[in-house]
Amino acid sequence: MRKYFGTDGIRGRVGEANISPDFVLKLGWAAGRVLGHGVGSKILIGKDTRISGYMFESALEAGLVASGVNIRLLGPMSTPGVAYLTRTFRACAGIVITASHNPYQDNGIKFFSADGDKLPDAVELAIEAELEQPLRTVDAAALGKVKRIEDANGRYIEFCKSTIPPAMDFHGLKIVVDCAHGATYNTAPYVFDELGATVVSMGNEPDGLNINHNVGSTHPQALCETVVREGADLGIAFDGDGDRVLMVNSRGQLIDGDQLLYIIARARLHEGTLRGEVVGTLMSNLGFEHALRKIGVGFARTAVGDRFIMEYMKRTDAILGGEPSGHIICRDRTSTGDGIVSVLQVLAALQQLDAGLDDLCAEVALYPQILINIRLSEQRDLVNLPVVQDAVFVAERELAGRGRVLLRPSGTEPLVRVMVEGADGDQVRRLAEDLAAVVRNQQPGSV
Repeated sequence: MRKYFGTDGIRGRVGEANISPDFVLKLGWAAGRVLGHGVGSKILIGKDTRISGYMFESALEAGLVASGVNIRLLGPMSTPGVAYLTRTFRACAGIVITASHNPYQDNGIKFFSADGDKLPDAVELAIEAELEQPLRTVDAAALGKVKRIEDANGRYIEFCKSTIPPAMDFHGLKIVVDCAHGATYNTAPYVFDELGATVVSMGNEPDGLNINHNVGSTHPQALCETVVREGADLGIAFDGDGDRVLMVNSRGQLIDGDQLLYIIARARLHEGTLRGEVVGTLMSNLGFEHALRKIGVGFARTAVGDRFIMEYMKRTDAILGGEPSGHIICRDRTSTGDGIVSVLQVLAALQQLDAGLDDLCAEVALYPQILINIRLSEQRDLVNLPVVQDAVFVAERELAGRGRVLLRPSGTEPLVRVMVEGADGDQVRRLAEDLAAVVRNQQPGSV
């Protein structure tokens, strides 16, 4: 059991528990001890645009330097950008200060290995073990040094552009790009502009407090309205750290991660480069699975979380995986979920298949899916209580094989997520609300 690490690094409310300056300083030292390859090794640090990022960047610096590790600062940089630069700079690790799609009051720390992959459990446990030891600074002569990489954004922009054929461009395409006031504000608009598109930017004025606030992939309504108002061909919405993306068609209708992943898979199948199954999660829509099987593409589900998708992809040599939230992994292009790279694969697919966005999305008849998040007053395993499991059984019996029920605790927040999916939208909503009520009533103080 891990004490500090969740499903995607360490995350929480700024100033509390594990997201405090003293803890992050010690975390930097512990990470340097485990990830550093001896005195003088190199670790990259990037961050999103939260006001607390400056504080935690300084704390990480101090801890890493105390362990004898050299630091390369990237400044505001998306999570996938840090993963890419970690590989190209031959660093022994990369660290991102971000809470992804959470509001500015939260922050967190994500780690990448030298290969740009999420850390395996054994390495996270080794860091946790070091956190229990007293902090001992290396000899002054062996202290790490800090430098800033001035051209980090340009390097990452060029990498993103390199993931589509060099002769391909997007002249004549008008795109609204919503950066969620987050880490893609200084890269994403430039990628699409340099590839010839007419770009209308929004969510690109971070002030430290507005990340993900009524913008981005978690709040796409503003993008939907802007696409229609601007007469754009499509819209793109990133989350705060740039590893997720959703799209909007010209009529302002949202296109989720399942549909985007289907389009990429269709193109890979067409060009003969698709390997293995497409990998989704327990949250992936049944309609997405059925659409893939209709074109002869296998589909596999994992537990929710990109680390589980990636583990399965590596084990089976699959190249495509993702989640409905827009976290898409194109393993034949990069080592982690990358919102910009994913969009480029979708736009390239439209040209390769000579098809419109709406035409390809129409091939995926998504089932109605209701997701209800229930915030907990305290951490308890409510999902496996007999009364909750009985309610699940009743709901599944009513769906009679024409849908799914999924209850799961969040890996990053004190939430239980109730999901019901099926062919009948009214039935799905009713069953989801009934199940949510059962879960709520199991909390202390509920009547």
